[in-house]
Amino acid sequence: MPGHNQEEFNGKSDSLFFNDGQRRIDFVLVYEDESRKETNKKGSNEKQRRKRQAYESNLICDGLHLEATRSILDDKLVFVKVHAPWEVLCTYAEIMHIKLPLKPNDLKTWSSAFGNFSWFTKVLQVDESIIKPEQEFFTAPFEKNRMNDFYIQDRDTFFNPATRSRIVYFILSRVMYQVRDNVKKFGINRLVSSGIYKAAFPLHDCNFSRKSEDLSCPSERYLLYREWAHPRSIYKKQPLDLIRKYYGEKIGIYFAWLGYYTKMLFLAAAVGVACFLYGYFNQDNCTWSKEVCHPDIGGKIIMCPQCDQHCSFWNLNITCESSKKLCIFDSFGTLVFAVFMGIWVTLFLEFWKRRQAELEYEWDTVELQQEEQPRPEYEAQCTHVVINEITQEQERVPFTAWGKCVRITLCASAVLFWILLIIASVIGIIVYRLSVFIVFSTKLPETLNGTASIQKYLTPQTATSITAALISFVIIMILNIIYEKVAIMITNFELPRTQTDYENSLTMKMFLFQFVNYYSSCFYIAFFKGKFVGYPGDPVYWLGKYRNEECDPGGCLLELTTQLTIIMGGKAIWNNIQEVLLPWVKNLIGRCRTVSSAEKISPRWEQDYHLQLMGKLGLFYEYLEMIIQFGFVTLFVASFPLAPLLALVNNILEIRVDAWKMTTQYRRMVPEKAQDIGAWQPIMQGIAILAVVTNAMIIAFTSDMIPRLVYYWSFSVPPYGNHTHHTMEGYINSTLSIFNVADFKNQSKGNPDPNAVIPTTCRYRDFRNPPGHEQQYKHSIYYWHVIAAKLAFIIVMEHLIYSVKFFVSYAIPDVSKSTKSKIKREKYLTQKLLRENHLKDMTKNMGVIAERMVEVVDNNLRPKSE
Repeated sequence: MPGHNQEEFNGKSDSLFFNDGQRRIDFVLVYEDESRKETNKKGSNEKQRRKRQAYESNLICDGLHLEATRSILDDKLVFVKVHAPWEVLCTYAEIMHIKLPLKPNDLKTWSSAFGNFSWFTKVLQVDESIIKPEQEFFTAPFEKNRMNDFYIQDRDTFFNPATRSRIVYFILSRVMYQVRDNVKKFGINRLVSSGIYKAAFPLHDCNFSRKSEDLSCPSERYLLYREWAHPRSIYKKQPLDLIRKYYGEKIGIYFAWLGYYTKMLFLAAAVGVACFLYGYFNQDNCTWSKEVCHPDIGGKIIMCPQCDQHCSFWNLNITCESSKKLCIFDSFGTLVFAVFMGIWVTLFLEFWKRRQAELEYEWDTVELQQEEQPRPEYEAQCTHVVINEITQEQERVPFTAWGKCVRITLCASAVLFWILLIIASVIGIIVYRLSVFIVFSTKLPETLNGTASIQKYLTPQTATSITAALISFVIIMILNIIYEKVAIMITNFELPRTQTDYENSLTMKMFLFQFVNYYSSCFYIAFFKGKFVGYPGDPVYWLGKYRNEECDPGGCLLELTTQLTIIMGGKAIWNNIQEVLLPWVKNLIGRCRTVSSAEKISPRWEQDYHLQLMGKLGLFYEYLEMIIQFGFVTLFVASFPLAPLLALVNNILEIRVDAWKMTTQYRRMVPEKAQDIGAWQPIMQGIAILAVVTNAMIIAFTSDMIPRLVYYWSFSVPPYGNHTHHTMEGYINSTLSIFNVADFKNQSKGNPDPNAVIPTTCRYRDFRNPPGHEQQYKHSIYYWHVIAAKLAFIIVMEHLIYSVKFFVSYAIPDVSKSTKSKIKREKYLTQKLLRENHLKDMTKNMGVIAERMVEVVDNNLRPKSE
């Protein structure tokens, strides 16, 4: 191996240093020794060895120190330890514009408004004697020629381990290993993906279950596990500063956002539970449900068949149980909760912006955009030379403007194609619902013959809804796996310049796929099912064959609630299996394979190698999971007020599960900088705007609230009612139109029970004129009044909530006044400090020059000696 010899392990399991005990291990590369493989393909192995040797030679030329150690558990594995000396760290810190400490921050911090209640929250805080608060500094981008301006007390600790790992990874990603056809190939990512190296990762600082034996090691992994990831710490606040220090700002901002979202869900869950309880305790006062269940009202109302040929007439009271459940969700509390959630989501987004601004100041990422470098994959494709419009200098780009337009067009077309494919799968589910409803309508009564207690709950509508929701969930999970790979392929072809651009582009594609995938079935049930069905004598058909699906006489709201419950619950269970069980099982299998060598002490780098790799997109999937949940909590909350409670319970567990797997099951990720949550912020704002519309339309068109209000307030106006006071009595009869059985067409005629008496008329859910009317089976005036009331409700609700949202957004600034003052004050003091130091240097240099000039003049005036 070039430039370094293979050394033996020194026996210290938690050692973070080379064998000399002086040079710190900043990164570890792992490869399999070709000479010890059982099947040795000479040509392929020799090419891999040459590429690896060239790569490591170039690393040494760039100033890095390498030391190789063979595995004590598997002698085919070789671990290459990488160390960056002081000079290399300084050089690349300047190239990467890394901000480093100038002097301790002496600004006075504003005391919290709740300081008097600190005793109340002390039990939730992390013990500062265990995790000590981080010292704050004024910082500035590092410059080697101003090294004396920076707060350097100890060269070994000036660059913390996270910063060292960032710098080394930056070098590893840009070092070349081959030139082929005038194309440079470089980067550790390519070497790992091609199998030349098996892994590349920074080290954890100790074992998660015990402190390091080295007293100088802070054992931050152990502290994070004990105070953050352990189940007994579930009630404590997150140690965000330590998370940021150990894992970097990108992971820190994710957990800060998730914690803030969870905290805000407490309020939403409390109001949601209150609205649910209101509906639950008032269901006995639900007049229209009583009429459905009453044997002399619902028991005597004969409903028309809901499918062709195979369905029979049925009594309304068989939907008694579903109507009782519907009273819980379709109540006045639902309306109040929908309005509340429209305001809640605005408060959450606005207060999060303020919290995010505070973190930007505290974590020193206010001017982060200046630090971001192009991706190695982008730089490798830069073959075209163009003139930069700003600098008027030549620069290399991967493609011309025309080529960029072609790529964008192809990517947009691919995204549209896959979205249409998702919609096609949704149509397939709809066709399943239409066809299987006929089967349940004919087979289910025979199967449940004599079991009336089960038949009350398992109606054909219920059976269709549950099976369709389960099948839809399975298809959603399968499509997610496919679309994940498709979105990555499209984004790679698009070739974004920076990692932030890459993740933002992938975020928009994946969210678009997931949005259509998860929500399309809910949108169908909420806004399309049962809306375009015609009437029994003239039904509407899908594809000329399948009769359009009707809602239960109580409406589709209960079915939408069922769909949301299955998808939200199933998604949470599936994600926990994926995130917890799979890594744990894989690590368990890995430990079982090495059980024969358990008596040997394995070093830190070998222990970390056998952990799972999270990957660069690991955090992306965590965000995506939570944003999809955020959509369920806000978009359809009018149909399911318990959604925030389910989300709250899931998130409390999610924070600790994510913390547990990061500290115990995964290798340490390369720390990355991040200023905010990226493209997820505008996505949440878009969801918040859409949520107002969807909830207003669910209340207007999916629930039965508006027709009930019209009936209630029109108590004395025929044909709505002929009562002397406000009442809901007779409501069910007023919402069911009459159809003459003799007017059935042969195609749409049902299959009545041969032993039953065929009725002369039947009822169906609609507002149409009765038979014999001059405009029979046309929409009645009641229908148009209800439609007008629904549209008026949507307009009023949307304008009311949007007005409140605009006022709240205007009244709450994105950055608090105190944070603005801190940022300005720190910028002023930093510039002053640098300017004063610069003036001191200039004065000192001028003094030296003046002294030399005086010496020269004196020498010239002094008489020459003979």
